[in-house]
Amino acid sequence: MDRNKLKRKIESYVFLTLSFLAAGFGLFFLFWILGDLLINGFKYINKDLFTQDPVPPGMEGGGLKHAFIGHIIITAIGTAIGTPIGILAGIYFAEYGRNSKFANFLRNIVDIMVSNPSIVIGAVVYAILIKPVGHFMGFAGGVALALLMIPVIVITTDEMMKLVPRETREAAYALGAQPWQVSFQVVLRAAKVGVLTGVILGVARISGETAPLLFTSFNNNFTTFDPTNPMASLTVTVFQYAMGPYEEWHKQAWAASFILTFAVLMASLIARYVIQRKKY
Repeated sequence: MDRNKLKRKIESYVFLTLSFLAAGFGLFFLFWILGDLLINGFKYINKDLFTQDPVPPGMEGGGLKHAFIGHIIITAIGTAIGTPIGILAGIYFAEYGRNSKFANFLRNIVDIMVSNPSIVIGAVVYAILIKPVGHFMGFAGGVALALLMIPVIVITTDEMMKLVPRETREAAYALGAQPWQVSFQVVLRAAKVGVLTGVILGVARISGETAPLLFTSFNNNFTTFDPTNPMASLTVTVFQYAMGPYEEWHKQAWAASFILTFAVLMASLIARYVIQRKKY
């Protein structure tokens, strides 16, 4: 065996070992966090957690019904706003903006938004929606979450539609289809599984956000269905309860953290399973 071949093998084993150790390091902490949530959170889950409003601080009992309802409403608003905008923008990038400088500029903006800290989005929405109105509201929280969700959907839709063969478009044009019909009725339909996966990943992305909601929907201690008023959310409630001095708050924070974490985990796993099935 010559020296260069031996050197390459040694380098390969070294980097393979380092990669294995890095993966093991990350998985160790992942399972440690999930295990900690499972041990400390599952035992505090009960019916009252979902059906009761909070009791006065320091008293036992009560639940987080207000936070569950508020979180669902805010996330639904964000999804309703972010999904159509993200899909339409992704269609534009994939079908009409491939050779456009303007589209490339917008792609750079989307890439920046993906890595943008969520607290910055919250501050921007606060300045645009909350400051002029003069009070916090759940709708503003939904807008902040939509801004975080849109880049994920845009990138996924763009990539999934690019995977559709060019021949599919040419066949549709040959049959007399208009460009918008090709985009929406042929290409989008062919890529619908991947696009749906992007939507699921986007929902999973925004479901665990806290910082933008502190600036927008804020929080309250009662159940409300009105998104024009301050609205509770699970993430903000967990933050406040975990920082509070009461043992009952800590128990409910553990239970809510367990539910939220595993709900996001399941959504992510489902999305990845769907896209893997699509590949094969």
